[in-house]
Amino acid sequence: MPRVLVIDDQSDVRTMIGIVLRINHFEAVEADSAAAGLKAFEQFSFDFAIVDVFLQGTNGVDLIVRMRERRPDLPVVAISGMTTLDFLTESLELSNVVCLQKPFRPNELMAAIERVCAKHRAAGAAVA
Repeated sequence: MPRVLVIDDQSDVRTMIGIVLRINHFEAVEADSAAAGLKAFEQFSFDFAIVDVFLQGTNGVDLIVRMRERRPDLPVVAISGMTTLDFLTESLELSNVVCLQKPFRPNELMAAIERVCAKHRAAGAAVA
């Protein structure tokens, strides 16, 4: 079962994502902050991550960069309710990030997960 790290400071968003992932046969590990997310990332192996770009007190983009320093091929779905995320794909460190605007429906989340996995498969990386 693929393991997914979900980092979002909104408990209702984390809960919804976790439910959708579990229904679709993923193991979800949830974190409510960048610090908790990094701790989980260092302790466990993940197939991909779903990261809120605007975490309370932290820049989610910096968090994605830090995770990719440790694992450059990490597939990431970046989510945000504040702004469009087009700027993410312009950075080399953030290549192949799939962006998803909040609020989103479960089918939109699953489509974003499929896109990020397909991008990484096309790049030759192993993804669930």
